[in-house]
Amino acid sequence: MRRIIGRATLALLSPSRFKQFNVAVRSNSRKRFVDPPEAYSTDASLRGGAEIDKSSHAHELFDELSNWDVVSASALLGRFARSHRHDEAIHLFSRVLASNIRPNEFTFGTAIHSSTMLGDVRVGKQLHACAMKMGLHSIVFVGSAVLDAYAKLSTLDEARRAFEDTREPNVVSYTTMISGYLKMGSFDDAIALFENMPEKNVVSWNAVICGHSQAGHSEEAVNLFIRMLREGFMPNESTFPCALTASANIAALGIGRSFHGFAIKCLGKFGVFVANSLISCYAKCGSMEDSLLVFDKLAEKNRVSCNAVICGFAQNGEAKEAINFFETMRTMGFEPSSVSYLGLLWACNHAGLVDEGYSYFNKGRLENPTMLKPEHYACMVDLLSRCGRFKKQKSFLKICLLIQELDFGRHCLEAAKFILILNWGNWQLKEFWLWILKTVEEWGWMICLGASYYRRRLQSADRCEVGNWTKA
Repeated sequence: MRRIIGRATLALLSPSRFKQFNVAVRSNSRKRFVDPPEAYSTDASLRGGAEIDKSSHAHELFDELSNWDVVSASALLGRFARSHRHDEAIHLFSRVLASNIRPNEFTFGTAIHSSTMLGDVRVGKQLHACAMKMGLHSIVFVGSAVLDAYAKLSTLDEARRAFEDTREPNVVSYTTMISGYLKMGSFDDAIALFENMPEKNVVSWNAVICGHSQAGHSEEAVNLFIRMLREGFMPNESTFPCALTASANIAALGIGRSFHGFAIKCLGKFGVFVANSLISCYAKCGSMEDSLLVFDKLAEKNRVSCNAVICGFAQNGEAKEAINFFETMRTMGFEPSSVSYLGLLWACNHAGLVDEGYSYFNKGRLENPTMLKPEHYACMVDLLSRCGRFKKQKSFLKICLLIQELDFGRHCLEAAKFILILNWGNWQLKEFWLWILKTVEEWGWMICLGASYYRRRLQSADRCEVGNWTKA
């Protein structure tokens, strides 16, 4: 007999109730679900807006009442889902089935959404199968939830089948399917579906604009935003960050300023989310004056705002200003994050400030070792190789080996380019490459490095020494 609920769902039940539930589900699959005679009269407070106590548990609340119906059970399940207690929402759905209460489309829609939030596609598929058995899968509320689960956790084909099975899909269904296409890189299918939507709203526009922007299709995102305005849709605070990011990626300062002006016209006093996007947009377009102006006028600054300014200075080669602003950030009461240190090291890298970069790197490593990521170590390797600090670089790479997360081959290749520019002696080159070959196992990159070195040195007059090095 086909199971209605899988073991991933059953595992959420307490061990003492597992056997009882399993028997109930198997028996329920052979008989019709019915609501109790006192349906629609159960505990009116559950249908109201009362909040659930954080100490309350689904099984305890379910056991307190004996005259449950589908309305009260769906209301309670929805409260757990809105409180982000999705595992208990799935548990409660299991109890609903075990109690011979027939779930409706709202019960299924909420339970499937909880499975999506838990990232468990197996539970979502079990719930989908159960909804199909009861003939509820084609209802738009259930179909949209299934579509969202498959678009986020499974394959595009399954998401497409769920969309096609949905009877009279609404704007939510279309938007979810478009987002799934964009996530999987099917931009033509996404645009085709978007054009065929019977009704568009600002959410569907946001989905297609942000999907293109996040995928690096910046020109398309800007054109879609302009088209959105021409068709009379009013952008919201979720639209402008995607449009501003797209304009920054193509270094369109004029377009960014136009979007800034339209944001003031549409939103009036916009929030920190839009402001941070403006700071980054102006910085990427090379206008730090406008970037700082937006920052100074921002009433509610946060750490992301400061990080945007630091990275902006780094992108524009203003290392001293980045360091000064990093210190200012501390005086404002914001603790530096991983992004803060990365922007600072990036600035030091471009300006060749080895001592300052190494000092801040060590400070971050002592304050919070877990904050530094492979990108920070890579930036330091690049900084040391640019400035010819061979001994310090060698000891630093030994530290990196302990981390065992850095892609050494790629950054050693970067170091090799600067080694040749700095005209190191043959003994330095030989010692460096021998140490690399002994300690790093990225043999494919080592071959590339050797080939690059061999080609460059063949152009010089010292071909004999190159042959000796390659033999080593």
